Amino acid sequence: MGVSVWQILIIAVVVVLLFGRGKISDLMGDVAKGIKSFKKGMAEDDDAPSASSAPAASPKTIDHQPSQTVSAETAEDKSKAS
Repeated sequence: MGVSVWQILIIAVVVVLLFGRGKISDLMGDVAKGIKSFKKGMAEDDDAPSASSAPAASPKTIDHQPSQTVSAETAEDKSKAS
C-alpha cells in the first residue's frame, strides 16, 4: 500500500489551511536564505587558507610531570573502598 496522489493532495490542502499560504512562503524564503548563507560560508572557508599569508603555527605541547605516583595496590584499595 503506497501513498497515492490523492493522499498527498489532501495532506497539502490541510497544511495550506492550517498554516496559510503566507507562512509557508515565508518559511521557504527563510530556508533559501539559510542555504545561501551556508554556501557563502563554505566558499569563504575554502578561500581563507589561501588568502592568509601568515606562516602555519607550530602545534603547542604541554609538558606534564605528575606530582606523585600511585602504585597498583593503592589504586585497587581505593576502588574497593568505594
